[in-house]
Order: sequence, then C-alpha cells, then structure tokens
Amino acid sequence: MQQQIPTELKTWLYASGSLTQQLTDLAGGKFRVQPIKEHFQRLHFIDAKWMRMPHQHTSWVRESFLYGNDMQPWVKAKSIFPILSLQGRARLFKHIGTKPIGWFLFQRTNPACERRVIWLEDGWTRQSCYTWHGCKFIVQETFLPAFEQYLRKTKL
Repeated sequence: MQQQIPTELKTWLYASGSLTQQLTDLAGGKFRVQPIKEHFQRLHFIDAKWMRMPHQHTSWVRESFLYGNDMQPWVKAKSIFPILSLQGRARLFKHIGTKPIGWFLFQRTNPACERRVIWLEDGWTRQSCYTWHGCKFIVQETFLPAFEQYLRKTKL
C-alpha cells in the first residue's frame, strides 16, 4: 500500500531553509536538541552514491530528538558526515553537543541542498544532502506522530 503524505506535513517536508528556525518559530521560541547517539559507521551504499563518495568510507553519525514546546519529541534527526567531509569548517559539527546543526549550517550561508522525501518506519522523512563550504553530508529528519498531532491541534 502506498502511503499518502498528510496535508499538514507536506509544507514541512518540502520547506527550504532551517528546520531549527521553523520549529522554533512554531513553538513560540522554544526549541531543544536531545542527542541520542553519536558513533562511527561505514557509509550505506545508497547514501555514498547520493553524496558521490566511496561507500567503503567511514562516517560520523549523530542521532537526536528535536523538541518544540511539547513534552514529546517532534522530530527524530540523523546526520551523516563522511570522515572526508569533517575537514575545515565542518570539523565543528563533531563537537556541537546539544546545539542544533541548523544553527551553524544556516548562519550567514544558504548551502546547496538536494532533497528526497521518503516513508520510514518512524514516519515521513526528508533527507537533505547539503554541500557546505565544500563538504557534503546528509541530514535526515523524521517527523514523529507527536508533531503531526501538534499541527492538527494548533490548526483548530
């Protein structure tokens, strides 16, 4: 069965710019990042192909939950940085702790971005392949059921 994108999510899945800023605006200035896991792993073939990088390379992966003004997380985020991309200015992404990646990514820049929208087990997901100061990496954002419920509730 083909999943249908809920109307209230379409805008979010295809929006450009900083999701951090957009969520902060929606939540009336509230936003926080809760890191779940940071680890090294080999690039998945499909991600390596999308970034045009050798698939045998290792990547640094950061997984976290993004919260607005709700007790439940709104977004499950996963960032994939090939080791080759953690050079120069992009080194900072490995040490940002609870700061949102978008805060650095969109500060005085508008990075090149390719996007795809897919359905994953946790929900509708947008995957963005960014090129930032010559470095390529993927940011994956899955919009969780609590976010959809919040959108429906605030629309009423």
